[in-house]
Amino acid sequence: MTTTTGALATRRLILQGAASVALLGLGNLPFAAAPARAAANDKYPEEAFKQKHEADAIKALYGKTAEPSDKVKLDAPEIAENGGVVPVSVTTTLDKVSSISFFVTENPYALAASYKFADGTIPGVANRLKMAKTTKLVAIVEADGKLYSATKEVKVTVGGCGG
Repeated sequence: MTTTTGALATRRLILQGAASVALLGLGNLPFAAAPARAAANDKYPEEAFKQKHEADAIKALYGKTAEPSDKVKLDAPEIAENGGVVPVSVTTTLDKVSSISFFVTENPYALAASYKFADGTIPGVANRLKMAKTTKLVAIVEADGKLYSATKEVKVTVGGCGG
């Protein structure tokens, strides 16, 4: 049988009271409100992610075609030992970049990833993509209302999309 008298009881009551106050205080903070407001401004490009061919996905996402540019730097390995995790990155020296997207032509769905940027953001993206087999990787950068692209062939030794 335990007793609740003396110094031990006082310490226990203080700790219980402090924990209760802390939990009640955390309950009033708006943890989920800020991300929900930020995401609500952009519509998810569902049609673009459903397209099986690169040209169709680009048209669904942007509505126009891109021109090759040496101002778009696409970094990806020439040979990917595991198609399940292929590291890719894009940087650009273009001004007023509003989005960067990755397209993998031989995947079941061509659009692999798409990112939107706020004004003043440094345009650069790094990711790991799945690639079903040896394929052409295309990066599209939308800057000042125009589309610019960079392309690289990636040889995949072990497929990542069920291969």
